[in-house]
This record gives sequence, C-alpha cells and structure tokens, in this order.
Amino acid sequence: MENGELKFFLFDFDGNYFIDYVKNLKNIYFQTPSFSLLPTKNYKKKRCKITKISPPKFKDYKKAFFEVIEEIKNGNTYLLNLTFQSKIELNCDLIDVFNNSNALFKLYFKDKFVCFSPERFVKIKNNKIYTYPMKGTIDATIPNSKEKILSNIKEMAEHTMVVDLLRNDLGIIGRDVKVNKFRYIDKIKAQNKEILQVSSEIEATLPKNWNKNYINLIKKMLPAGSISGTPKKKTVEIIKRVENYKRGFYTGIFGITDEKTFLDSAVIIRYIEKPKQFSTFHFPFYIYKSGGGITIDSNLKEEYKELIQKIYIPIQ
Repeated sequence: MENGELKFFLFDFDGNYFIDYVKNLKNIYFQTPSFSLLPTKNYKKKRCKITKISPPKFKDYKKAFFEVIEEIKNGNTYLLNLTFQSKIELNCDLIDVFNNSNALFKLYFKDKFVCFSPERFVKIKNNKIYTYPMKGTIDATIPNSKEKILSNIKEMAEHTMVVDLLRNDLGIIGRDVKVNKFRYIDKIKAQNKEILQVSSEIEATLPKNWNKNYINLIKKMLPAGSISGTPKKKTVEIIKRVENYKRGFYTGIFGITDEKTFLDSAVIIRYIEKPKQFSTFHFPFYIYKSGGGITIDSNLKEEYKELIQKIYIPIQ
C-alpha cells in the first residue's frame, strides 16, 4: 500500500483522538501488516531487555481485585479488565524497543510511549469489518499448555463474554454478524519465553458509505471490549474508580485508513510509557501497564501472576 493520502489515527482510553496524514507525521513511527512508517535512521540491532521489574504491591492488587469481585456479586459487571502500572528498567531507549521488538502491530509516539501489540482491533476491507478479541494467556512451556488453556472453565467463560460483547458492538454499526473462528491459538515469543494467546474472529457487513463517518463508527465501539468488560458503560465506571490511575493511550487504539475501502487498527497493549518525571540519572525507570480479565471464577494469585507474566518485550 502506498503512502499517498493514507491517514493515521490514535484514540486514548477515554475516546480522545489524534488524526493526520501519514506524510505529515513527525517523530511517530508505526508498523502494521498492511503499511509501515519506519525511522529513516539506520538503527543498530540491539537486544533490548527489561532488566528489572517492580510490580504493584500484592496488597494493592488484592484490594482492587476484591472490589471488582464485590461489584460482580452485586451484578454491576460480569467481566472487568483490571490493569496496574509496574515500574521497569530497560537497557535501551523507547526507539530501540520499537526497532528491535517483534509484533503484529507496533507504535512509537513522540518518545512518550511505545507499544508492541499482538491484538488487532478492527479491520475493514470494502464493506466487511472484522474484529479479533484476545482473551486467555498461558506460558507455552507448561506441559499440555494448549489443552489446559482451551479447557479452562474460567478462561472459556471470559473469552465467551468478550466475543458476545464484540458481536454486540459490531451489531451496533453493521449487520449479518457472525463468528468465523472461535478460540484459536497464537504463539507469541516473549523476552525469555513463549506465550500462547487465545483469540477469535468476528465478522459483520457495514453500510457501503462507512468511509464517510468511520471516526463515529470507531467511537461507537470504544473502548475495546477485550480491555474493558461487560456491560461496558458500567464496567468502565468501575475501572476508573478501582484502578486509581489514568490509562491514557494504554488500551486505546491506533490504525491507518485510505478513507475509501480500507482500515486496519490495533488495541494498544504491551505498552511502555516514559513517565513525566523521567530522569537520565540513577537508574531511570519506565512504566509498563498490564492486566487481565476478572470474572467471578478468577483466582487472586493467578490473576496477579498473569499481570506480571505480560510484562515482556517480544524479541525479534
């Protein structure tokens, strides 16, 4: 796909957005399966690593976890994606992470954050729209890991709820909604391990003039179901209260479109942010935001473990 009149768009978790022609972007780089804008400077290959992880205190996670469980018991939410911030140290800069990580989608934004996301949000080709919710993660080195993740009742329930939520989201903007593939496995190479991720594919048909108001169509689907929960409006209210921090661009979306027949986008997960108080002296730290879905069947220690497990850089 040629640059031409291609547009780049970026939404944060609250729905605020930035949009501009790709040819106008400054200090913004991205990579997608369809088109990439990469730095012209020839960066050396560098084995970027997270050298230290300081996860949230278990007692803080425990407090938020049981607040969510109480909300579930009261019928206010059935699935909530609970996230936290972890401090990390790197042996490289954010631009190095972008250049030397491997992911389906990557984004470097003005030296403020970088993401290397395995999760597509929506893809539109002609007047067909597809979405690919990801729910369910397991260490690939665990014996019979594939069978374990696919047969796990809690993971099955969580994934089914997200698929149902996104079927509903697509139904708001399209018709003839159907699930093409349900709970298939992708293998992701992390820093020192391989992870199995469970996904599904959902399809719908859009009006032929979708390109005239695609920003409004996207807004109707935000925030993404896989990183919020169900019912969405009430769940987002709970998220903002119990997480006690602003997600910002984390769990927003970014993408590209020719504003004619094509659009592709990703959920901004696997995300490293440079804090405002960043210092180049004495072990500068970054913020890694991660989390997972909570249901009534969730186990506190397992969810805390998953949050930490998702702190990695997918090496090339």
